[in-house]
Order: sequence, then structure tokens, then C-alpha cells
Amino acid sequence: MSQSLFEKVWQAHAVRQLANGQTQLLIGTHLIHEVTSPQAFGMLRDMGIKVAMPHRTFATVDHIVPTDRQTEPFSDPLADEMIKELRRNCEKHNITYFDLGSGRQGIVHMVGPEQGITQPGTTIACGDSHTSTHGAFGAIALGIGSSQVRDVLATQTVSLSPLKVRRINVTGTLSAGVYAKDVILHIIRTLGVNGGTGYAYEYGGEVFDRLSMEERMTVCNMSIEGGARVGYVNPDAATFEYLKGRPYSPEGSAWDEAVERWKATASDADCTYDDVVTIKGEEIPPTVTWGINPGQGISVTENVPQPADASSDDERQSIVEALEYMKLPGGEPIKGTKIDVAFLGSCTNARLSDFQEVAKHLKGHRVADGVKAIAVPGSQIVGELCKGLGIDQVFRDAGFEWREAGCSMCLAMNPDKLVGDQLCASSSNRNFKGRQGSPTGRTLLMSPVMVAAAAVSGAVADAREVFSVKN
Repeated sequence: MSQSLFEKVWQAHAVRQLANGQTQLLIGTHLIHEVTSPQAFGMLRDMGIKVAMPHRTFATVDHIVPTDRQTEPFSDPLADEMIKELRRNCEKHNITYFDLGSGRQGIVHMVGPEQGITQPGTTIACGDSHTSTHGAFGAIALGIGSSQVRDVLATQTVSLSPLKVRRINVTGTLSAGVYAKDVILHIIRTLGVNGGTGYAYEYGGEVFDRLSMEERMTVCNMSIEGGARVGYVNPDAATFEYLKGRPYSPEGSAWDEAVERWKATASDADCTYDDVVTIKGEEIPPTVTWGINPGQGISVTENVPQPADASSDDERQSIVEALEYMKLPGGEPIKGTKIDVAFLGSCTNARLSDFQEVAKHLKGHRVADGVKAIAVPGSQIVGELCKGLGIDQVFRDAGFEWREAGCSMCLAMNPDKLVGDQLCASSSNRNFKGRQGSPTGRTLLMSPVMVAAAAVSGAVADAREVFSVKN
């Protein structure tokens, strides 16, 4: 019987069917960090349980680390204790830990792919909602809570309900100045922030066939913002080329065997999906969010919605709430909206290709007066690669602060926070109220190149105009 990748991987990792209809699922790879793991290890300690398969768990520190100064002890005593606790737990249970001094530390969803830990046909779990990033490699990657982190540590399994599968085809080609970030923001705008509830999203079509692995990671990263529990792309030649030669990738004959196995996990051409959505790549514009959830996005050339545009009472109330919080006038162009901060980073868009693309356009420009602009590599490896290519200097010359690796201003569990009602042009994944550290701080999500355009313009701008972006 023909099957989707999701069905193949789910069935291959199913331990048993539970009485409540859930599946006890073997987790092939477990990724942990300093925020959701201490409670899980504490529960194991209280029960006198050891980690079942420590060789399947990998750790790094990312959420709480400062990005301007990473020497210890950290000025925040809670952050300092959290990193020490992670070290203790990893040492006690013999878990591989990419610490600050390793040269391989970074955001957990960047470390896995960089090291070749993330592989097709596997199940991956992490106590972080953006674990869906790893689906770019043809894995079923799930964000889990602290109690489930405990379960995986203790049993290497987790109990989950099966999902339906929606195939999202993006056909044709993308226009100049449109990037992977625009693709996922457009998908979420089209299907809604709850549109993926109960689904795994399988992304495909000509646009995805041409996207790089780093671009696929950007899209899969934000599947959760569209309500989907999982987002993935079928593995192909680009997947295998990316993984070849990485530290944890198979070698020699084992590599050839792995590639054949990975190819077989891809969805069968004649498999049946629960739903299919088709979006024309040519119709996707450079997209900017204007509201307080990732589905409230518009083209950079559009006007901010107003309550009168709503098609229902619920939508009208949502627009009223968003406009009030964002302090934006409904019916006015989003372009030209003044910004205070420009943030380029996060597990969505802090990879080498992101910085390379921005540097290509940023060179020779300067950040506008009054704008605080920071660029934060997602990993130490990306930071070093950027320095080797002189990319960090391009950013510094333009007036950006170049930082060390970490989650930074994406969620502000570290010193990088908005102040008051500052408005931030951000390449991150969430624009919720207070997400970037201030209860009144405001966030506009956009692609890295659009962030750079806003930084040098001092306001939301069309990067195609600012940088003469062309294919």
C-alpha cells in the first residue's frame, strides 16, 4: 500500500497502540537544552530512574545565554545556575553536550543539522515548539513538554496521537526579493494559525524542490505557527549532499546504505493525503506581519487591515485587539512604519545563507539613526564561518552589533530584550504580545533581507526597492 513519509516513519517507530488511541512512539533522537530539561531530570532523580539511552540524547545551551558577553559566571544568577545544572545532568548521565567552550554550541535546532545528528526517516523530539525545523530532512520532529522530556529520558518513548497529513504544494517560481520566510508567512496567512491543528504538513512542489536545506528549515521551523504539530519535506539529493561528511553522518558503505534507506522513506508518488493545498509561488509577496500572531501578515505593499474589513465578529475583534496593541492605524500602508530595533537571528533565520544573502545587499549601506540593529548567529560554527568570509565586518561596517550565538531577542530569556513599546523588525518566528521581553514591545516578522531594509531605512521598507533586489 502506498504511504506518505509520515505514515512510514510513524509505523516504523510505533512500539504499541495504547488503550486511549495514542501510539507509544520510539524517539530516535532526543535534543535537550537548559530550559525544559532541569525539571525532567529532577523528576527522574526523585523516582530514582536513570536515562535509558543516553547515546540518543544531545544537549546544548541556547535560550538563556547572553550574546554580548558569554564569559561565566553570567550576570543573571538564574541563567548561571541553569547552565551549571545542564552540565551536571549531562555529566551524570553521560550525555553528549555541546557547551560554550566546544565551538559547536548554538541554538538546538541548528546544532542537530550541523552535526549530522538530524537524519531522514527518524523521529526527533525536543522540549521546544520549533523542533519541527528538523522535518526539513524528512524526519518526524516533535516539540514536547517537560513531562514528556522526562518520559523520553526514562524510556526513549513518548505517547502521542496520530496526525492527519496535509500536502502543501508551492508551484512555479518565487519572484525576486521573495524568500523562504515569505513562503511560510504566506502559508500561515492563507491557512490560518489554527489551520494545521491535528495535521502534519508535508511541503512540496517546484519551489520546495529548488529550496536549499537551510531554506527548507526556515519553512518547517514555523509549521507550529500554522497550528501543525509537524512539518516536513521529503528527502532528496539536496538532503543527502547537506548531510554528507558531517560528524554524526554515516561513512563509507554505511553512508551508501543510509542513502538508499532514506530514499525509501519519501512519500510514495501515488499515496493519499487527508488534504491537499496548492499555492502559486509567483503569487507570494514579500510579507510582513502587522498584528499579534504570525497569521496576521500582509504584503509589504498592502495596507494594514481595519475592523471594517473583517468578515466575522471574531475577526473584527481580533483586528481591533491587534491594532490597539501594535499602535498601528488601520487602513494605512505598512510600508513606512517607523521601527526602533532590527533583529536578525533565531532558529528561523540565523544560518550562514541568511547572513550571506543580507551581506550581499547590506554592503555600502548604514543603519538609520535611532535604530538599534543586532545580528546574532544561530551557532558558533555559523559565527566562525561568517568571520572567515568577512560577513561579520560587513554587518559591523553597516552599524549592526555582531553578537555571539544564542536565541537572543527571539524570546528574550536573556539580556536581549525590547524596552517599553519599541517596535522591532525581526527575522524570528513569533510576534505575540510581550514575546521579545517587554510586555508592551511590538514585533513585525519578515525575512532577513527585509529586516536589513528596515534597518537602513528606519522604517518598514520594500527590500526590492531599497537594495534593487533581483533574481
